[in-house]
Amino acid sequence: MAETRHTKCLIIGSGPAGYTAGVYASRAMLDPILVQGIEPGGQLTTTTEVENWPGDTEVQGPDLMVRMEAHAKAMGCEIIGDIITELDVETRPFVAKGDSGTTYTADAVILATGARAKWLGLDSEEAYKGFGVSACATCDGFFYRGQEIVVVGGGNTAVEEALFLTNFASKVTLIHRRDELRAEKILQDRLFKHPKIEPLWFHELDEVLGEDNPKGVTGVRVKHTKTGETQEIPCKGVFIAIGHAPANELVKGKVEMHHGDYVKVEAGSTRTSIPGLFAAGDLTDHVYRQAVTSAGMGCMAALDAEKFLAEQDVVEDDPAPVRHDEATAAS
Repeated sequence: MAETRHTKCLIIGSGPAGYTAGVYASRAMLDPILVQGIEPGGQLTTTTEVENWPGDTEVQGPDLMVRMEAHAKAMGCEIIGDIITELDVETRPFVAKGDSGTTYTADAVILATGARAKWLGLDSEEAYKGFGVSACATCDGFFYRGQEIVVVGGGNTAVEEALFLTNFASKVTLIHRRDELRAEKILQDRLFKHPKIEPLWFHELDEVLGEDNPKGVTGVRVKHTKTGETQEIPCKGVFIAIGHAPANELVKGKVEMHHGDYVKVEAGSTRTSIPGLFAAGDLTDHVYRQAVTSAGMGCMAALDAEKFLAEQDVVEDDPAPVRHDEATAAS
């Protein structure tokens, strides 16, 4: 039989924003439930060294997220390994459906679903995903020991992936469509000094080349962005590192967005266009996109939710869900 759980504050997502919201919501005595989602710990679980987390000169991304989860649990946050597949933002309380069959109702919801890797959209890229094409160096780099590898991108993600892959690869070719990188200067300095990394400027990926028996990548065809000339580069692995897109599926078309698909919040807060629904972290942040800023927004979201619930004078009993427009008309 499907279970229904009610909470004053439901947190959806388990990166720095979600876990920090869990800490603060617990301290506010909101008895929060945090549903981790498809990737517990978020993007940091697929990174290696994190050098810009205050208080740690160097920490592994997965280790940091384990510590954050333990902290939220210690404060009293209930953490559930489920995936929210549907969120009704029109009823009060909010109603969320879990992949496990559990229904969650909540007086306030904090969205901290983060972002996920972008893909180029090439047919050949899709054909070889998992067979030489990847978006996660820390997940798959180990399989390319002594091999030549290609990384596509020019930001922090691409440079970090390229540097990490030198632990395994004999050579890493970084393909970028411009002649300068967008990555932090300290990362660029490391990349340019590394003997295994060779940048290829003014080029973009045209096609992933491979064979089917056994299935695997044998190289890439790249195209010069100015002349249109193509060349083939032999490699066994292709890592796409062109950034991330906000994971907004639960609320797309339901709340106000900005800068494409990022959830819009009021300036200086985490309030969305729907009262009682808050957003934090990479889901809404198109500018900074850092672990520390996501954690800060998680704190803000919990405090905003606490204030909202206090103003609503939420009762302890679990009320039956009503439509948002009905609740507004009755007030």
